[in-house]
Amino acid sequence: MTVFEWLIFFFVVQIIHGLGTWKLYKFSGHKPFEAFVPVYNAVVLMKIIRRPKWWIILLFIPVINLLIFPVIWVETARSFGKNSTIETLLVITTLGLYLYKINYSNKINYLHNRDLNHKTAFGEWISSIIFAIVLATAVHTYFIQPYIIPTGSLEKSLLVGDFLFVSKFHYGARAPQTAISFPMVHDTIVGTGIRSYLNKPQIPYFRLPGFQKIKRNDIVVFNWPVDTLVHWMDPSRGADFKPLDKKTNYVKRCVGIAGDTLEVRDGYVYINGKQNILPDRAKLQFYNRVYSEKGLSTQKLLRYTDKEFERKFIINFTSQNQFEKVMRYATNNPKKIKDNQFIITTSNEGIPQ
Repeated sequence: MTVFEWLIFFFVVQIIHGLGTWKLYKFSGHKPFEAFVPVYNAVVLMKIIRRPKWWIILLFIPVINLLIFPVIWVETARSFGKNSTIETLLVITTLGLYLYKINYSNKINYLHNRDLNHKTAFGEWISSIIFAIVLATAVHTYFIQPYIIPTGSLEKSLLVGDFLFVSKFHYGARAPQTAISFPMVHDTIVGTGIRSYLNKPQIPYFRLPGFQKIKRNDIVVFNWPVDTLVHWMDPSRGADFKPLDKKTNYVKRCVGIAGDTLEVRDGYVYINGKQNILPDRAKLQFYNRVYSEKGLSTQKLLRYTDKEFERKFIINFTSQNQFEKVMRYATNNPKKIKDNQFIITTSNEGIPQ
């Protein structure tokens, strides 16, 4: 959505809010038209429900507002005597539209001195959980986010399985572009495989001011723009075209910044004509392939290197018995016999003759 479309959406929401609450404003001692005035209506509403004005800020923070809107709907209903569990569920499941029923009813009873303390331990427990989620989501989205390293591309600096806390505010946190998403998860709800967001609407790109600029050789976390590895376990499914902020997270070393020219010569990176000097713990990884039509023994390979390596054989199987015998040594897992089958083994052992 463009900025103009978002403005239209914002004013439509104000009209919906005004039509559903103007009598509530009136019966609580305020002017009915105040329900239609953008931002000011939120200030007045905080007075009506007797909640602090800083809650208004939460209404304009992407993702956080999805959590605080239901709280305000419930608080509004309770300010007019709708305290039962069923009424609370109706307010939430109707996305606040249950307030229309209260607004246009013949009996509107505003509780001027409503007790803000929870009447049950369960209610207090739920309230505590909601605000804990709000706080955790704010920290997770705009300040610090945890990650686990899944691959070995940065080994010698970061290892597979390393647990990281990544700062978002140093370079300036990017506001979420996906307006509707499940809090504190990435692209799927944990343990379900269900997508955690709706593709639309999308918020225009916006980044908060940062405290420093990215420098060469900084390790950074970013969303992989192409995201072609979404279904790498099943390439036939193709890529899943996701919003930018829901694309796969990558952690890499930034070797060049805007305006730099990069070259790769003999496996080394040159920036603006000079070879990139990496930190002590950052070591380049080189892969060498050795071909032999007659085969090469593991013992001979180990004479020249102490590095890990894999052996790849091309075999034309002649029987199921031969296939099953060889597969005990393979690290890959072909499902059935076929001509010129690729078999991969570790460096410690080959395959039987």
